[in-house]
Amino acid sequence: MTSFSKQLSLRWSDLDPNFHVRHSAYYDFGAQHRIEILENLGMTIKVLQINHFGPILFREECVFRKEIKLSDTIFIHTKISKMKPDASRWSIVHELKNEENQLCATITVDGAWMDTKLRKIANPTPEIAMQALSTFPRSDDFIEL
Repeated sequence: MTSFSKQLSLRWSDLDPNFHVRHSAYYDFGAQHRIEILENLGMTIKVLQINHFGPILFREECVFRKEIKLSDTIFIHTKISKMKPDASRWSIVHELKNEENQLCATITVDGAWMDTKLRKIANPTPEIAMQALSTFPRSDDFIEL
């Protein structure tokens, strides 16, 4: 697998007054796709709750290249671009492309795991994170932190 990919469903509420997708909707698309990927990798909300950890973000950035309108067919492609060997910290890149495969936007997030009881940065049970993130498709320029 080269990336986790899916077609997005654009909604009227995703638009801004200029009738193209509002900037904050891009971040919502990325967040939803990351959670769906974690679920597919076995890191369900239930697993996260039982083990008292969850993902947090330090940085989230979107570079807008081409406007997206409600009638456009858009696909989101997600890869991991950086990760520590123990999967405790990572960066994920989402590319939003139209049906002509033109890049419309790139979202990059840097994150880690938080202990939800202690409310502090912590490495989750290593086997849970490593098992899930080791199968995550890597970008062409992947860097081990």
